[in-house]
This record gives sequence, structure tokens and C-alpha cells, in this order.
Amino acid sequence: MIKRIFDKDYPYHWLILMLSGMVFFFPFLGKVHLFDWDEINFAESAREMLVTGNYTRVQINFEPFWEKPPFFFWLQALSMKLFGVNEWAARFPNAVFGVITLLTFYFIGKRHYDGRFGFIWGLCYLGSFLPHFYFKSAIIDPVFNYFIFMGVYGLARAVAAYKTPFALKWATLAGAATGMAILTKGPVGLLMVGLSFLVFGAWYGFRKVARPVDVLAFAFAAFVTSFAWYGLELIQHGTWFVEEFIRYHIRLLTTPDAGHEQPFFYHFVVVFLGCFPMSVLALPAFGKQEQRPDPLHLRRWMLALFWVVMIVFTLVKTKIVHYSSLSYFPLSFLAAYVVYWHMEEQKPLPLYVRRLLLIVATVFGLLLTALPLFAYFKESFYHFIKDPFAVACLQTEVHWGGWEFLMGLIYVVLASVGIYWIWQHRLRAGLLWLCYATAVCLMGYLVVIVPKIEAYSQRPAIEFYESLQGKDVYVRPVGFKSYAHYFYARVQPQANPKSKDEAWLLQGDIDKPAYFVVKANQKDRMAPYADVKLIGEKGGFAFFVREPKK
Repeated sequence: MIKRIFDKDYPYHWLILMLSGMVFFFPFLGKVHLFDWDEINFAESAREMLVTGNYTRVQINFEPFWEKPPFFFWLQALSMKLFGVNEWAARFPNAVFGVITLLTFYFIGKRHYDGRFGFIWGLCYLGSFLPHFYFKSAIIDPVFNYFIFMGVYGLARAVAAYKTPFALKWATLAGAATGMAILTKGPVGLLMVGLSFLVFGAWYGFRKVARPVDVLAFAFAAFVTSFAWYGLELIQHGTWFVEEFIRYHIRLLTTPDAGHEQPFFYHFVVVFLGCFPMSVLALPAFGKQEQRPDPLHLRRWMLALFWVVMIVFTLVKTKIVHYSSLSYFPLSFLAAYVVYWHMEEQKPLPLYVRRLLLIVATVFGLLLTALPLFAYFKESFYHFIKDPFAVACLQTEVHWGGWEFLMGLIYVVLASVGIYWIWQHRLRAGLLWLCYATAVCLMGYLVVIVPKIEAYSQRPAIEFYESLQGKDVYVRPVGFKSYAHYFYARVQPQANPKSKDEAWLLQGDIDKPAYFVVKANQKDRMAPYADVKLIGEKGGFAFFVREPKK
């Protein structure tokens, strides 16, 4: 049966990938609250679109939010229209794009190689940790990365069709995809596509790469597509919003954002460990390759895109995990490329790859095992933790069954079975088992363990915000940044312009109750305000209220 699945002409590869995406990406999307900051930030912008009916300008707390263009928020707003304002709806667009991505990989692989290549490509992406996880999140990057990838693929088709009518067609389509990337997250989409083109062109000395008319077609399509919003914004509101948007991205690229300063090798570690097993499988593709058919020179395009992402975001001062997530797309191709040719030539994977598969799988399994064990014996670690807020959060009452640590050990066993088959030169069975074992264990971990971890980190505050839904009150965190109160208290536009002034809420002549959330280790900051009363504590948070004077 497994051998049949990996046949080049097997007719149901696409169906297996589509159903796998639906089974793994859609269930349990609402199992855990959205995480501060990014998930809640983006979902809140979509919610405020629904509240105000203003779909052209992104807002937070009903004020202009210049950090992101609106396309992803449009998707989330549509999802919330269909499914309500909740976590499931906020994450639904990425789950849809997860299925679309798997099918895109399959059909591109089938067109330029065969059905087996496309199936391996989708399978590698489905069965790797971070690539899989991101399709169950509510962050922008999975959609953004998809459009960038399609822009690069369109350029690959255009270059391959040099001096034919198809070159112009594919350059235009690549420009349109790049324009959609710009509408999703900003001009960095054009930067990634453009740099990948330049790196690939340099590889060939810019000989027979593109005609001026193709470059113009690409640029025009990208401009027209992105102008659908940027132009409307300029026409309606002038240059202020766009200027702030550009300043923000320059600041992000050139200065480290607080809490996100990391060593220069940060993204290499994240990608290598987080994209297991495809990161290990892809390693041979970075070395010297035998002469093999490579339609469109896709391997070189993917290497160009991979190194552009890794180098650019290594140089960027602010380092956040998902900044390098675009590299997952070319990395999955390179993993498929290695596996496919070893199947074709009936060669075992290199010994160092097999060893690394076993080592990294074991490390991952031990880490998954260690996290519940840490929670079971958390009191023993308090004196090692220097952050009082973290200790307070860990003191939240969370029920553990005592068996959860077994999930990591089960992953080691399941992954080892697949790796054993790979060692036994049963690459088809080993790959299928390893990828699905990773996907199954990741889903189980997200359902069982992650909600418990979230209970320590933010749930007490979120439950407090939820208790305020539908009440005519003010709510505000004090001493820390958060977007959770907007989304989970379902904050509405306030008539009083002073409502955004923290000092007025704490000391002014307020016209309705004001609720405050403070980190439990910083309760003393509320002491100067005599009429602000403590009403409760839970986990790492303390809750206060100030009533208006009668």
C-alpha cells in the first residue's frame, strides 16, 4: 500500500494532502485563547473593522494602527462574520492557507517533476513542527509567505520562458502575487522577491534572465495590486498613515525591539530545530549536487530564497521567531528534492542525515517530556527563577493528570520507528511514518499541554477581561503592554476622549467604573491611588477597580 502511495502516477496524492490538511489544521483551533501580542493584536484589528464598519484603515483601540496593511485582517473579519468573534474564526484563514499551501506544493511538484515529488513536498511541510504549527495560529506570516513564494515561483517561470510570450504572462502574475504580499504585510514582500531574483540572476551573470519589458510588467502588476489599498489610503487620508508605516518598518529593521534582541545565529537555530524533520532532510541539498534534471532551476531559486531570508533577518536588529518563517517554503522543497532523488536512485540517505534525524528527534522528545515534568515539580525551581512575575504565574492552580510527560516519550518511540525504517533503506515507509507521527504528536500536544501552559501565562487576565464583556466600563492594563483587554472585554468605541488617558482613569473625574490589571509583583504601583481598590488576585495578576464619584 505504501509503495503504491509513492507511485509517480498515483491519482490521489492531492486528496491525501488535502484531507490531511483539513484533519490536522482545522480541529481545535479554538482550544486555547489567542496569545498576546501578535495573535490578539491582529484579531482585535479585524474585530474593530466589524465594530466600526471601516475596512480601509487598520485600527487598534479605534485609533489608526500603521504597522500592517489590511489584507489579512480582511480575511479574519470575513471569518468572524461567518463564525463569530472567537479564536477559531481568528485562526481559520491560516488553516485554509495551510491546505492551499499543501496543494500548491503538490501541483507545482507534479508539473515540474511528477506526482511523487509533489506528494513528498507537501508531506515534508505537513510533518514538520513550526511549519505545521503556524497554520494553526492567527499570525500574518503563513499568508504573507505564501504570496512571496508564489511571486518567486512566477519569476522562475518567467525566466524559464525567456523571450517567449509566456515570460510576460508569468512576470505579470509574479508581480500580482508580490503585490498581494505587500498588501498582507508590507514592502518587505517586494524586498524578499526582488533580492531572490537578484541572487538567482547573479548566479547566471544576469544572462538570459529577464527583458526590460518583463521587469516592467512585474513592477506594474505589483504596483497596481498593492495600490488597491495604498493608493486609496493616500487619496482618502493623505500621506500621514503611509509615512508612519514606513518609519515603523525602518525602525524595526535598524533597531532592536525591546525583548527581541537575540544573537546573530538565532534564526539558524530556530529553523534547524523548529523545522524538524525537513530541516535535517534538506541538508544534502546545500552541498554539491550530481547532475540531475532540475526544471526551472528550482533548486537554485529555492536556495536563493532561503539564503535571502536567513541573511536579511540575521542582519535585522529585531529578531522574532516567525520573521524567518518564509525560509520554511524553500526548505521544504529542498527536503523533497533530497528525498525524491534518493528514492529515484534507490540510495540510502547519507549517514550523517540518518544520525541527525535520530539525535534531533530524541532531543525534541525529551524537551516535550521535560515541560510537563517542570510543571509537576515547579516549586523546586522557584529559587532559580529571577523574575517574580514568572514565579507568580507558576503559582496559578492548573490541573495536571501526571501522565502528560509520556507524550514526549511517545514521540521519541514513534519517530524512532520511522527513522529505523529509514536506516533500513525503507525510505517511503520511514518518511510517511515520521511525518505523520510528528503531525499527530504536535496536535496532541497542542490540545493537551499548550492550554495548561497558557493557563500559567495569561489566562487569569483574559478570564477577567471576559467577565467584563457587555459592561459599560473602562478597562486597562497598567505597567505592561497588552492587546488582550481590547479583544476579550470586547471594548467598544468610547465617547469620552479622556478614556485613553491612564492618569485620568486613575485620578480624574471618571464617569463609569474603571478596571485595572497589574502584574501581581507590581501591586504597590497602585498604592498612591486611594480610591483604587483591590478586588482580586489570580496567578501573576492583580485586579483593581475605581468607581466614579457620585
